[in-house]
Amino acid sequence: MVYEPDDIDLFKEKARFWASSFYTACIMDSNGYPDPYGSFALRIAVGEKERCSSSNSKSLEQLQCFINKHSDTFLPGYISYEQKVFFFVPEVVLTIGDKTVDVQADAPMSIIRGIENLSVDHQEVGFHGKIQARMSREDYQYAFKTLKNHILRGDIYEVNLCQEFFAENAKLNPLAAYIELNAVSPTPFSCFFKHDDLVIISASPERFLYRDQDVVISQPIKGTAPRGKTLEEDKKIIEKLKNSPKERSENIMIVDLVRNDLTIGAEPGTVAVDELLGVYSFEQVHQLISTISCKAKKGIDSTEIFANTFPPGSMTGAPKLSAMTLIEKYENSKRGIYSGAIGYFQGNEKFDFNVVIRTLVYDVKRSYLSFHVGGAVTAQSIEEEEYNECLLKASAIRQMLSAHIIT
Repeated sequence: MVYEPDDIDLFKEKARFWASSFYTACIMDSNGYPDPYGSFALRIAVGEKERCSSSNSKSLEQLQCFINKHSDTFLPGYISYEQKVFFFVPEVVLTIGDKTVDVQADAPMSIIRGIENLSVDHQEVGFHGKIQARMSREDYQYAFKTLKNHILRGDIYEVNLCQEFFAENAKLNPLAAYIELNAVSPTPFSCFFKHDDLVIISASPERFLYRDQDVVISQPIKGTAPRGKTLEEDKKIIEKLKNSPKERSENIMIVDLVRNDLTIGAEPGTVAVDELLGVYSFEQVHQLISTISCKAKKGIDSTEIFANTFPPGSMTGAPKLSAMTLIEKYENSKRGIYSGAIGYFQGNEKFDFNVVIRTLVYDVKRSYLSFHVGGAVTAQSIEEEEYNECLLKASAIRQMLSAHIIT
């Protein structure tokens, strides 16, 4: 059913508030960013008819069975860095465009009336807690220096070193935090996801993997610079980013890794770099983004494509397995959902997933709040610059939380 509200922006606000009351809910917002591969202004999925939740060695196999069972259904969910999967069959899916709402539900008009009749008051983020770094400055220096020595010895070419910031005994209004973060840092792959006692609040700018029939693309981000205070300063920063040997080499190494990962499940000779080192600007940062595509092998399952390419190369390093071994050794916390992917499957030949970065995770039951940030270590990397880049990437979340601390 298609519905046209009198005020689409007010309807969106009410729909987000309505969705947050469900035990299981997913809100995906592209924030109006143009996307040649297709996007929607806002999609909301709530309620849970059935779920696929697994954290064992056969998680992807179980997920494929779930996809096959619900072949015509929009299935939102996520895959964590350690390959824990959670996907669900929604009771209601709203796809909200510039003027209209497409409602997929058993009683669509009842859903519409329920949303329209809501009154939404201003919600306070109400953050209570003390943000701490899991990795001390000295520990970061040691891990960075050791990883760089591995690079200079030729063990690896590049590795993504990440660290966790956290708050214990934390209190937060999750929906208000998502709305505020989305206002501070609007991105094309933002997401609010909740189930059980877990809430994920993501302002990700990065697409991991997209498939539509036999077309598969990946768009890794590597290379970051801060926004300027003026238009002229912005232009200078962009030129410096585009021409930085260090930033360019980071991106190109990951492009080669992604090309190799995609080749495994691609028709021979179809892997191509559609865009190399494109500069894209977001609220806090400029980023170098490349686009790699291929034609999928006939009959290949979507989870096999994931198995070939996961975790995202931009969050691991090159060679991937060697980098992941060192990540496990020198990072002092598990990544969890961070560096994983949030998105959806719709049948076996359509999916779209982000890379989980710029993301806040809140465990309601444990009152534990966490977010990770990271940066690439290469032979040309300078420790202080990489640490400061981590702080820059965390700036939107820190800004949102600091502005709403309750003491």
